[in-house]
This record gives sequence, C-alpha cells and structure tokens, in this order.
Amino acid sequence: MGIDQSTADDPVTDYMHLTKELLPELARTERRDWPVREDHCFQRIVLDAVCGGVWYEHLDRPAYKHLSPQQAEQAADLCRDIAAGKADLAQLNRQSLMWRGRLRSPISKPAGQ
Repeated sequence: MGIDQSTADDPVTDYMHLTKELLPELARTERRDWPVREDHCFQRIVLDAVCGGVWYEHLDRPAYKHLSPQQAEQAADLCRDIAAGKADLAQLNRQSLMWRGRLRSPISKPAGQ
C-alpha cells in the first residue's frame, strides 16, 4: 500500500487506519524525528488542524463518528501528507499545543537584548 492511496472506500476508516496504524508505525521506524509516536497524538494534531482549533470544541465525542464527509476526507488527506513529508508534523503539533494553551507562541525580543 502506498501512502498516497486510500486504504478504504470510507474516509473515516481511512483516517482511523492512518492515525492508528500507519503514522505510529512510521514514527517508530522511519521517522524517529517526529515529535509524537502515539495514535491519540496523531489524532489530536490532525483533528485540531481540520477543525482550526481544539477539536472537541467543534465536534462531539467520539470525533470520528461526528466528522462530516468533507472533514473526514480532509483528515485522511492530511495524514497522507504527513506520511509523505508534505506536511510539517512538528509545526502542526506546535499549533495544536498553542490552541490548547500548552505551548506559548514565541515572543520576539527587541534587537540588542
């Protein structure tokens, strides 16, 4: 299976496979530089990106059962982009953490300080 191909006819099933199996496997083997390894971390990052903020402020739980077809396709596409190195997982993770108040945005210091 190539990372650019769907693993299922249903984008929700595709998203779940990518976040629960493919991305964690890549993180353990080929992409040890990624900031996360666990399936729930990939799901947090991808869902936050799709929702444009903390996903549970936009979707009921469990999220995968409440994704619109467009959101599910967008989530699966983002997973494939992450796997292919076309999306910056570290930046997506930082943004997710900032939305959650777990990471402060960098504050630039005036020159000379």
